[in-house]
Amino acid sequence: MSGTRTAAARPGTPAAEPFVVLVGLMGSGKSSVGRRLARRLGLPFADSDELVERAAGRSVREIFAERGEAAFRDLERRAVADGCAAAGGGVFAVAGGAVLDEGSRAALRARATHVVWLDAPTPELVRRTGRAAHRPALDDDASGTLAAMRAAREALYRDLATLRVDTAGRDLDEVTDAVVRAVGAP
Repeated sequence: MSGTRTAAARPGTPAAEPFVVLVGLMGSGKSSVGRRLARRLGLPFADSDELVERAAGRSVREIFAERGEAAFRDLERRAVADGCAAAGGGVFAVAGGAVLDEGSRAALRARATHVVWLDAPTPELVRRTGRAAHRPALDDDASGTLAAMRAAREALYRDLATLRVDTAGRDLDEVTDAVVRAVGAP
């Protein structure tokens, strides 16, 4: 684990009810770690892709195929706003590309007590993601696509994150433990 900034809660957010946001590229473990983290902290869990799918009544793959990436990004922007509007504490796994939208970054920054960037080397992310049905962006060239995504998003993750956790070679429990320690939770 390495920090991009301090792991302390952001000013103006209640320490008793953390709102932990997980960001990172596809395959970094946001959803899986997020669910475990929420259980450990006794907080509700939300996933921006699941919010998008619920709002659209379609899978991410169907949205991309039927309406295109621009429509997906619009739904994603709304999902991030809705996730940030939830009362109380929580754990929010945010789709990897949501950081491309300045308004979404601002909403996450304003709401989160901690923004945790889960990261791993691109070859490991390729191995983890395989040809997953819910990841249409990786269909043609997973390695090249993830490398391009990293190039476009890494500086945004670094700027947004209060801490970075390297997930390479770690199982879900190890990553969850590292996040719990980093956010100062019991």
